Amino acid sequence: MRTALASPGPLIREWRTRRRMSQLDLALEAEISQRHLSFVESGRAKPSREMVLLIAERLGLPLRETNRLLLAAGYAPGFVERGLDEAAMAPALAAVEMVLKGHEPNPALAVDRHWNLVRANAALAPFLAEVADPALLAPPVNVLRLSLHPQGVAPRIVNFTEWRDHIVERLHRLNQAVADPEIVELERELRGYPVPKRTGPPPSPQNYSPIAVPLRLRMGDAVLSFISTITVFGTPLDVTLSELAIESFFPADPETAETMRQAFPPP
Repeated sequence: MRTALASPGPLIREWRTRRRMSQLDLALEAEISQRHLSFVESGRAKPSREMVLLIAERLGLPLRETNRLLLAAGYAPGFVERGLDEAAMAPALAAVEMVLKGHEPNPALAVDRHWNLVRANAALAPFLAEVADPALLAPPVNVLRLSLHPQGVAPRIVNFTEWRDHIVERLHRLNQAVADPEIVELERELRGYPVPKRTGPPPSPQNYSPIAVPLRLRMGDAVLSFISTITVFGTPLDVTLSELAIESFFPADPETAETMRQAFPPP
């Protein structure tokens, strides 16, 4: 848990450094003098609420961190944080459900900021059928842990090393963007997982997708190949909603597309 700050200066300096911006760079972006920014960072000057919001925008801070910066400066948070079960979130969750359902017969899932499962469509269930450790399926289900754990989905991932490297690199970039301690710990945990023993015969040689890292997953005697996309809400004003993401998996070859159509025929 992060401690409260008595001044916004250290937090601004931390994020400015993380964004690889000099004081002059940020001052020019925020249209203030470098001298005034220096005073803010050292605690010799208190920024206005409007200046805090402008600096947060220029630094590209997530809404959660913008609230933290406002609190450090002595102002009320600028963005509410509602629970997913609150009535105000119903329209957003309905939109999520619509996207997930509409993506069938292909798998799709919604996750929160820590990659915990929020919703999933019916096409995801067969991929979890052979998970060896039931604890991995106990809420909150962390989808990255579930996919890379040696008793999770990992033994069925044909290109495990490539997929793990992709996931870990994604987390590393996320850590650089949001600096979340729980994501930092998750990245450390995933890096420590061993390569699981392969189940079934080795796959036949196949060129990987030239446009994206595929997920190649063994299903019975077949190997299914998917590429994924991430969808987020475009103009969120709620912290929870801003951190919600939908990952959709698309067939990377005709064989996978046909297998999924047969597994989930239209009504």
